[in-house]
Amino acid sequence: MSQQHDRYRPSGSSTALSEAYDTALLDLDGVVYAGGEAIVHAVASLSTARDGGMHLAYVTNNALRPPDAVAEHLTELGVPAEAADVITSAQAVARLMADQLPAGSRVLVIGGEGLRVALRERGLVPVESADDDPVAVVQGYGGPDLAWGRFAEASYAVARGLPWYASNTDLTIPGARGIAPGNGAAVEVVRIATGAEPQVAGKPLPPMHRETVLRTGAKRPLVVGDRLDTDIEGAFNGGVDSLLVLTGVTDAAQLLAAPPQHRPTYVDRDLRGLLTGQPEVTSEGAEGDPAPVFRCGGWTAVVRDGETLVLEGEGDPLDGLRALCGAAWTFAGDGVCGLDSEKAVTELGL
Repeated sequence: MSQQHDRYRPSGSSTALSEAYDTALLDLDGVVYAGGEAIVHAVASLSTARDGGMHLAYVTNNALRPPDAVAEHLTELGVPAEAADVITSAQAVARLMADQLPAGSRVLVIGGEGLRVALRERGLVPVESADDDPVAVVQGYGGPDLAWGRFAEASYAVARGLPWYASNTDLTIPGARGIAPGNGAAVEVVRIATGAEPQVAGKPLPPMHRETVLRTGAKRPLVVGDRLDTDIEGAFNGGVDSLLVLTGVTDAAQLLAAPPQHRPTYVDRDLRGLLTGQPEVTSEGAEGDPAPVFRCGGWTAVVRDGETLVLEGEGDPLDGLRALCGAAWTFAGDGVCGLDSEKAVTELGL
């Protein structure tokens, strides 16, 4: 069950997160690896958490590879995993489609092998052409070498009125060389060509949370991710706690500007955050004060004159960021903090 996270400051934890939660629902790209290589501290941190009794489940919006291939890759990186530990948006969208389409339906697949395996698992038949008599279209990340003609094939079928599904709509995906276009960018190509809207299964939407719960049986899950609009919002929609790690696409300035559904329960640099408690963010000020002072570690943060985020102190820069989150999120309330945070973030070096 989720703690009563008030969405106006990061929460604290007196015990290590790996002890406070029974299952870590880990995103992969930008959390465990980037561009196929393990992110620093990821392997050791996950091994320690697992040895301490935490169940590790890998929940990814990337529909390119089937679970057994993902598990094999994780094992090669030093994180032993089985196919049953991996939950993908391909599995979520396949279940969504199987709930709506007759068994044995032919489905035009625009994407990788992960989609084909997931469809077959649900009794659906993958086909490659709009002229193969499909009754639906599904689109998922197909890797950097997916041919442009595949988008045309999807557009032909969608324009004929076939129902269109997407595994996920992440606009970007982190890689070894930087941030690359994700499946959401490819979905936009078909949307522009057809004017249609797909049904989407992946994070942050309910089909992915449903798939994850069904496959993991988690009782006290902690979502661990690097994206506010998928991982953290997905945790918010599912009513569970979340840990944002700063190893992927989200930077400190974006975190400070997050609306309530994008505000994580906890914030840490990387997966070492699973192995420790989390410091409390406290506030000082009269009741009803629109700009209380927030303190974490050796830092204080406040919104001064309703215009500027001011940070003072010293110590762990991450504590400074947590204090800034308290000030920015409280000032924004249920909206988005529009204050200029660049100077404060720059001082922290985050």
